[in-house]
Amino acid sequence: MAPIKSSVVKKSKFVIDCSAPANDKIFDVAAFEKYLHDRIKVDGRTNNLGEAVTITRSDNKIVVIASIAFSKRYLKYLTKKFLKKNQVRDWLRVIASDKQTFQLRYFNIANDEEDEE
Repeated sequence: MAPIKSSVVKKSKFVIDCSAPANDKIFDVAAFEKYLHDRIKVDGRTNNLGEAVTITRSDNKIVVIASIAFSKRYLKYLTKKFLKKNQVRDWLRVIASDKQTFQLRYFNIANDEEDEE
């Protein structure tokens, strides 16, 4: 007998914390939210979010809730692509702070300068 697939949908929630660069006014959270709306693919097509994926913004955090299979790695890829497009990829990096959260942090440039001396 063939196994029966369950139709139970598990929602996954991912948070991207942009507070450090947004407070310094080098990162536009609203533009990043729009970028995610335009670029996230569902069933191989962009602008096909529907009710499968919702993107909300609260303060300097972006919350992505998906009711379909969705990869955290895909969010990291899109975040890095946005940073490169806005030419801030040299100063910011994307770090996973826990299982469902990414943070945008600055590179530690001060430590590198001390090592050179």
